[in-house]
Amino acid sequence: MTRVALVPGCLALLPEYASLDDPVDELRSACLAAVAWLGEDVRVIAGAQGARVAAALLAEVGAVPVTDEEAAYLIVGNGSARRSEKAPGHLDPRAADFDDVLGKALAAPDPEALGALDLGLAEELWADVGPIVEAAGLLRGVGTVAVDYDDDPYGVRYWVARWAARAG
Repeated sequence: MTRVALVPGCLALLPEYASLDDPVDELRSACLAAVAWLGEDVRVIAGAQGARVAAALLAEVGAVPVTDEEAAYLIVGNGSARRSEKAPGHLDPRAADFDDVLGKALAAPDPEALGALDLGLAEELWADVGPIVEAAGLLRGVGTVAVDYDDDPYGVRYWVARWAARAG
């Protein structure tokens, strides 16, 4: 059975940003549970920032990044960072609609909709969806979906999700 998980490339998840009062404790817990669920051999699909976050999460749960095609997959990406006036990219009224489409496609899952995301608009909205688009084909034949986290703290839309392919 192929396992695929999505976590955001949130820098607050890195150990160097840890503090006594974790501002993303619920997100961190969901990410660690999803990464642990993948097992030991994990192939990472991420941009540069996402790769840093993935490496930290994998190290924390004792998993190892690999290049084996039979591995489980960890996708690192997130929705818009322009969902509110206090968001890193400030408010863009298109952000909510973009994230709604993305969220529905992740929950379905809908590989065609994910593969067709507008990367130009995503860039304008500060959404890191390149790895999601790249990995969309992995979600064909998915039998189970679990969305463990769906929120927009600090004006950035994050999801933590897990997908498992149908057996046989």
